[in-house]
Amino acid sequence: MKIPEILAPAGNMEKAIVAIEYGADAIYLSGKAFGMRAKAGNFSMEELQQVLRIAGERGVKVYVTVNVFAHNDEINLLPEYLAELEKLQVHGLIVADVGALALAKENAPSIPIHLSTQANTVNYRAAKFWEELGVDRLVMARELTREEIAKVRQETKAEIEVFVHGSMCMAYSGRCLLSNVLTGRDANRGECVQSCRWRYAVVEETRPGEYMPLEEDDGGTHIFNSKDLRLIEYIPDLVQIGVDSLKIEGRMKSSYYVATVVRVYRQALDLYAADPDNYELPKELLDELDKVSHRPYYAGFFAPSDAGIHRPTGSYIRDYDVVGVVDSFDQKTSEAVVSVRNRLRVGEVVEVMQPHGPVLSQKAMQMIRHDSKEELTEAHANYTVRIPMDEVKPYSMLRVKRS
Repeated sequence: MKIPEILAPAGNMEKAIVAIEYGADAIYLSGKAFGMRAKAGNFSMEELQQVLRIAGERGVKVYVTVNVFAHNDEINLLPEYLAELEKLQVHGLIVADVGALALAKENAPSIPIHLSTQANTVNYRAAKFWEELGVDRLVMARELTREEIAKVRQETKAEIEVFVHGSMCMAYSGRCLLSNVLTGRDANRGECVQSCRWRYAVVEETRPGEYMPLEEDDGGTHIFNSKDLRLIEYIPDLVQIGVDSLKIEGRMKSSYYVATVVRVYRQALDLYAADPDNYELPKELLDELDKVSHRPYYAGFFAPSDAGIHRPTGSYIRDYDVVGVVDSFDQKTSEAVVSVRNRLRVGEVVEVMQPHGPVLSQKAMQMIRHDSKEELTEAHANYTVRIPMDEVKPYSMLRVKRS
């Protein structure tokens, strides 16, 4: 039985380290150009060199996205950038455009090529075509069912990667024009403003100013607004199909999101690998996924069940606030040094989610400001405090239920 890798998003250095700490086998990220998430922190060449060193020490692979649809004035800048990635020896290049693919073969010939989901590979003949062009891995279009992915797996020797968790795009294989038309920011070049989440209505030509929702409810009309993907229930199917990589969406999302989702999928996959015949998905893992900011979940096209439109509102469900991240633990004083991210009050009960450990419940009985030794009753973002608690690991996340 081949166990797929867990591939995690890394929008900046902290998210990369968090993904590694919480159990990712590989991370994907972008340099300062040519990636589909221009507003993420992204990585300079020096930072990329640093993350390659950190990941390499843990046996984690680093894939770099070069998946924008570059226009003529941009495509000529690619060879130099690709040559730099060749020198760094990243573990994979994610491309969508055939021009970028050709340039990658010329300027970074030793780096495996991963074909982006934006290339919308939806059948085995297309998969074989890309394989013949030298593509090493196919990121399947999100429009495929379980059976369609299985057919591609049977017919190609290339690796298969499948999105298993995160935001869904209403456009075919994520190639949306709405953002460009409405705001001038091209989603296909990394600048999407998520205009599919906005409210829309119809205006009849002779009745200007009269906005008629296409489907009315208490939250308005969100005809393009998708639910979020969740395939954790289908881990046995994905393994049995022979999928090589389980991809988590979210380079624009928080470190807490990355930590939680990677941790949950890591635990579920490890449980299945240890005893596939008696595997049952623990309910507490599903509960953990509900504790990150999300829209209602569904299985996308993998196991179609509904239209996937999140009708009540375009907003996320947020029941928990992340109030801090553990920098270190002082065993002499039994205090955690915590970087505060949201308001935290003395006396509040916090859940402590650890890398490779149980979720603990602790009451913040005391907080001492790290730089001045001042005792606090309340701490806010950008404070660093010492909190007495049971021993916890660095990069543990402190969260508080707010609803």
